[in-house]
Amino acid sequence: MAKSAFVYVTYIRTTPERLWSALTDAEFMKQYWFGMHGESPFTTGSPWRLVNDRGEVWDAGDIVEADPPRRMVIRWEHQMRPELKAEGASLCTIELVAAGQAVRLTITHSVEREGSKLVEAVSGGWPKILSNLKSLLETGAVAFDEPNRHPK
Repeated sequence: MAKSAFVYVTYIRTTPERLWSALTDAEFMKQYWFGMHGESPFTTGSPWRLVNDRGEVWDAGDIVEADPPRRMVIRWEHQMRPELKAEGASLCTIELVAAGQAVRLTITHSVEREGSKLVEAVSGGWPKILSNLKSLLETGAVAFDEPNRHPK
């Protein structure tokens, strides 16, 4: 079966341990993910949910693999938009590799279907989320206050 995938690579001036913590700490996550946060112990086999500031579950699944602070794979199923939920589960693979004084962060979000609307949707969100994460870790402030606001 054909596969749709979105891959994003960035380098963040931090340590793998600090980056892993930023990716898994709910309170820290809210700062760069527009109020959203993950709910999970982030261990292999554990449930996972992405929840907004009103308590609504946007995405849910489970942690397929967790190898802190190097790699995590999340089985990810969208919950809010029926057309995205209908596509079923996707996989989000997060890889961290030390690169001198930085960490190379690679996010690969894929689904086993051609022309995935979910992959299309996440390809618009991940760059802003990860830009916020990079900016927050490196400067203490996010790049975007709202997900749909573009820099002037």
